[in-house]
Amino acid sequence: MTTTHLPESLISTLPGNYYTDSDIFKLEQEKVFEEMWFCAVRAADLDKPGAFKTVQIGRESVIVTRSRTGEIRAFLNICAHRGARLCTEESGEVKRSFQCPYHAWTYDLDGKLVAAPNLTKMPDIDRVEYGLKNVAVQEWIGYVWLNLADEPTSFDTTVVQDIRDRLGDVESIDRYDIANLDLGRRIVYDVKANWKLIIENFMECYHCATIHPELTEVLPEFADGYAAQYYVGHGAEFGEGVEGFTVDGSAGHDVIPGIAEEQDRRYYAITVRPTVFVNLVPDHVIVHRMFPLAADHTIVECDWLYLPEVVATGKDLDRSVELFHRVNQQDFDACERCQPAMDSRRYRDGGVLVPSEHHIGEFHDWLRAKIAH
Repeated sequence: MTTTHLPESLISTLPGNYYTDSDIFKLEQEKVFEEMWFCAVRAADLDKPGAFKTVQIGRESVIVTRSRTGEIRAFLNICAHRGARLCTEESGEVKRSFQCPYHAWTYDLDGKLVAAPNLTKMPDIDRVEYGLKNVAVQEWIGYVWLNLADEPTSFDTTVVQDIRDRLGDVESIDRYDIANLDLGRRIVYDVKANWKLIIENFMECYHCATIHPELTEVLPEFADGYAAQYYVGHGAEFGEGVEGFTVDGSAGHDVIPGIAEEQDRRYYAITVRPTVFVNLVPDHVIVHRMFPLAADHTIVECDWLYLPEVVATGKDLDRSVELFHRVNQQDFDACERCQPAMDSRRYRDGGVLVPSEHHIGEFHDWLRAKIAH
């Protein structure tokens, strides 16, 4: 498809090779995932000192743990001695330290080198300098955000600014008190598609009437192709007769007390670059975290968060979880249907975006600029 002379109604997408080329994906790893704030772990998953999770951010494996004094710490998952990977498990718990399985170099929960064979005979070794490599940490909305850059960018002018750009202010998301909600359900999706296809799908609703019958019953605006996160401060209103954000429109659970009157019976969708979606509804919050592993492979972890008393009393969450679980399955199936075509000569120069999708072009411009410098 040639998109150089398009009618005014259409603008071009990225060329197909942006979704398949390993060199472009490597640039994204280096210039996007390894330079930006990356939402890695839910803080409550690290519930005690020594609890840890390992996450893949770009080309790096990172250990995220809680120190003996309760702080979240993060380190590159690499021994300073010969480069062996310290932790091979996705999660676990250590009592006091991480020990390299190769030569037994041992590091405390603050990353300091505390033991190694014959270490006392090497008094000139600086225990901090030869400790684990620190990664910058920021806790926000109950999640641990990491930045691998030598000089991390401002969290406020990047992550928080994406919230302002969508909602108009930060107070609007603060009212949901996300950090104090509890995890009701987590579903992990293994998606055989490029991470950008998932982003683009989330950013438009031109497809909603076609593949999301349950969602458009609850949010009738979406049937008209309304872009959920394009208009600043606007949330999609529940349909007449819809009681809650559930698969059948029945009542949900207790409304989060802090939300404003104008936020009730509305759904807000937010993209936080590079790989996070936050979905706000009156009684729960849904957070997607993407972990791009290859040009055609993305892991998506999706958390459903509710008031603590809703989770603690064992209330039935199935109807509210099922709505967005179906949306996720429908979206990811669509992305997987698109992925093989990205290598087709038909898509060599890309596809096109109709007017209700034109805002996706801003995402494409942003990405090109990020991997160009």
